[in-house]
Amino acid sequence: MVRTERAHSVQESARFQGIEVDQLVRTLVVRRGEGDHLFVLVPGGLSIDWPKLRSLLGVSRLSLPDADEARAATGYERGAITPFGASHAWPVIVDASVAAKGIVALGGGAHGVNIHVDADDLIRVLDATVADVTK
Repeated sequence: MVRTERAHSVQESARFQGIEVDQLVRTLVVRRGEGDHLFVLVPGGLSIDWPKLRSLLGVSRLSLPDADEARAATGYERGAITPFGASHAWPVIVDASVAAKGIVALGGGAHGVNIHVDADDLIRVLDATVADVTK
């Protein structure tokens, strides 16, 4: 676990942690339907490619929940969401580019708390689906 002061950008967070921006992995909670969410892990500097993600999941609509719904679905405040210890074990999708990163950092459930872990171990432990879901 790595603790830093609260970062205000991806670049600042990477600098605080001594890693490259593309080693940062953001955990986004995505709403698939009423009471149905999933975690999507996206490397720093990239964003979800919604058509790719919808195609992967076989759905026509996805959305990002508001801050209150995200907290209710995960137990975490937006900006500190992590699949580890979440209030519900939602499915996890990891962008394919994460697998090649070696050590990656993701949120640890509070602002300024980060977990550094081998990307392959992260994928295995979370039983994540690996797919190209970013742009």
